[in-house]
Amino acid sequence: MLANYPGWLTVPALCLAEVAHLTGTRLGWESEVRLLAIFQAAEMGLEHVQGADFGRISELVARYRDLPLGTVDASIVAAAERLGVTEVATLDRRHFSVVRPRHVERFTLLP
Repeated sequence: MLANYPGWLTVPALCLAEVAHLTGTRLGWESEVRLLAIFQAAEMGLEHVQGADFGRISELVARYRDLPLGTVDASIVAAAERLGVTEVATLDRRHFSVVRPRHVERFTLLP
């Protein structure tokens, strides 16, 4: 899906934990190991949650409680705001088409 994306991809650490778990339980340990190898080879960046992000994550979880947004998705929004990122790679268009980040009117959703 994003194999031809020309930019650098950064994944919030909470998102990696969720994706690794889903990959391992649904596709098997071999797929989970391949996922981890991508990060070992530095083919994608890993963005750690910063202290101030937790306040924003809390705000987003409360504000979008009816979706519900959840901590992992809110961490993506918080990191994107902090880093000035306007594009989000996601299959979860339901959540990310509704959320309004602070720094842009809406995210550009990829793919």
